Amino acid sequence: MIDLESLPKTKFRGKNITLAHGAGGKAMRDLIDEVFVAGFDSPELTLLEDQARFELADLSKLGSKLAMTTDCYVVDPLFFPGGDIGKLAVTGTVNDLAVGGATPLYLTCGMIIEEGFSIDDLQRIVASMKATADSCGVRIVTGDTKVVPRGAADKLFINTAGIGVIPESSNILADRAQAGDVVIINGYVGDHGAAIVDARGELALEISTVTDCQPLNGLISEMLKVCPDIHCMRDATRGGLATVLNEFATSSDVAIQLDNNKIPVREEVRGVCEILGLDPLYLANEGKLIAIVAKEDSETLLKVMQQHPAGEDSCIIGYVEESPQGKVILETGFGGNRMIDMLIGEQLPRIC
Repeated sequence: MIDLESLPKTKFRGKNITLAHGAGGKAMRDLIDEVFVAGFDSPELTLLEDQARFELADLSKLGSKLAMTTDCYVVDPLFFPGGDIGKLAVTGTVNDLAVGGATPLYLTCGMIIEEGFSIDDLQRIVASMKATADSCGVRIVTGDTKVVPRGAADKLFINTAGIGVIPESSNILADRAQAGDVVIINGYVGDHGAAIVDARGELALEISTVTDCQPLNGLISEMLKVCPDIHCMRDATRGGLATVLNEFATSSDVAIQLDNNKIPVREEVRGVCEILGLDPLYLANEGKLIAIVAKEDSETLLKVMQQHPAGEDSCIIGYVEESPQGKVILETGFGGNRMIDMLIGEQLPRIC
């Protein structure tokens, strides 16, 4: 959690957002200058142009292809164990670029703020976004602010878009899984979903789980150094591990076999799932990637992942077979198998 006392002093301290802060006049300009421009501290943003500008020659040094992604964040509550909506917004967008083999470079930030929202909380969130962006080596370079009347939104929604560069040698796609490949995950599943349940305080649970929200671009950079030919890779966010693997199986026309005993799930998360009737394989994560690689590359890759802070608990959880095509099968540990289908509906709303 960002300490309020560590933030720059502004004329807005102790006040709330009003409709005037979204009206395009002096109040809006002051908000942008003192909260966003000062908070993000980006040279491109300081210019206050309607767009950020980059030298194409600088981008081409990193690769031959541009990658772009966008996402919206509506998590409730805004602050939760181990993170907040700002950290989540930056991390989620950076990770969406990185799992495609891209080096993340620039982010946009669009905020929809409800009238009456606390300026102090807004500053905390901006500071969290800045700290997370710095840790990822990216800059927030342009953005937009809208203020809506009370009741037209729930406190704060954030949209971020990201741009990165992919090297010519990278070819990470959902349709490249092959029979004989292995499935690797970088740690425990379901932590984020369980942390959000805890933060909502609706069930009076006593658990110690914190969100796994973390940037993965540093880990992925190390992975690509020893295994440039990662076949498939995605971060397992909404829909969890099960959804990502179903997408791989369907896109590649293969079967994915999982070993239930090898999938890492914390006991606290299992407990939450038992109480609520949830399946940890479908719980949201915000710092977990699934990689499918050739078997001969798997051990080397695993060792490198386990040496990185974001991959200390990495492990092999399954392998790829030719058939039944498009299916994910879980070996239960009791001598049986069960199909793991795509998530139908939503287990927990507004978890990201």
